[in-house]
Amino acid sequence: MLIRKAGLLLVICTTVAAMAEEPKKSDPKPVDGWIDLMKPEAWKKVDPGWIITDEVKLNGDKGTRLAASKKEGGTIWVNGENGRLPDLITKQDFGDCEVHVEFLIAKNSNSGIKFHAVYEIQILDSYGKKNLTGEDMGGIYPRADASMGYKYLDKGIGPKVNASKPAGEWQTLDAVWKSPRVDAKGEKITNAVMVKAVLNGEVIHENVDVKTPTGSNWMKKETPTGPFMLQCDHGPVAFRNVRIKPTEKKKE
Repeated sequence: MLIRKAGLLLVICTTVAAMAEEPKKSDPKPVDGWIDLMKPEAWKKVDPGWIITDEVKLNGDKGTRLAASKKEGGTIWVNGENGRLPDLITKQDFGDCEVHVEFLIAKNSNSGIKFHAVYEIQILDSYGKKNLTGEDMGGIYPRADASMGYKYLDKGIGPKVNASKPAGEWQTLDAVWKSPRVDAKGEKITNAVMVKAVLNGEVIHENVDVKTPTGSNWMKKETPTGPFMLQCDHGPVAFRNVRIKPTEKKKE
């Protein structure tokens, strides 16, 4: 009887120890260096107006809005009923990195992703357009003067091809970013580089110098690291499977 009790006690202790060692599901580790950004704790602030769901589609005949209902456990984020919420900005700063973003926009809608929160790849309903600039889908956004009614100072850098899908379809953007280099005094010595950007399977940028921040940020001092940002205040947009992977800075 004593031997049987001792054996049972050993089994119980082994089970408890195994449970204690099992990692918590609520605290996932990055997989292969990728950081999942589809978690509220990844961002500085998440507006309560976000709709977390498992399905989104164009709303109405015009398709200029998105229709979605809240769904517990959903993996899709929709920027509210009116399609305008404060931008999402990561708590963590990043230098060289890779990003993967899946998004869906309404007709005529506008969004974007921003490295260091100041270098933008444009997201815009540009399906079927032939003459592309940095204002179009996948473009590196133009510089602009906000004091002159947001007047563009150049055309930005347009994508190599129009890889845009129609509004209401999921699209995928993968980008490899090299941050600007600075000297010991913090002064820039080399430009940032869009090493590669792929939209819906087609290369839209490759080894492109990004000489300044974009939009009205172009006069801001450049730094080797900064937060990653999703633009959410320009029109209806949905996101899913957004992740970022810091990459090792190569010696130069």
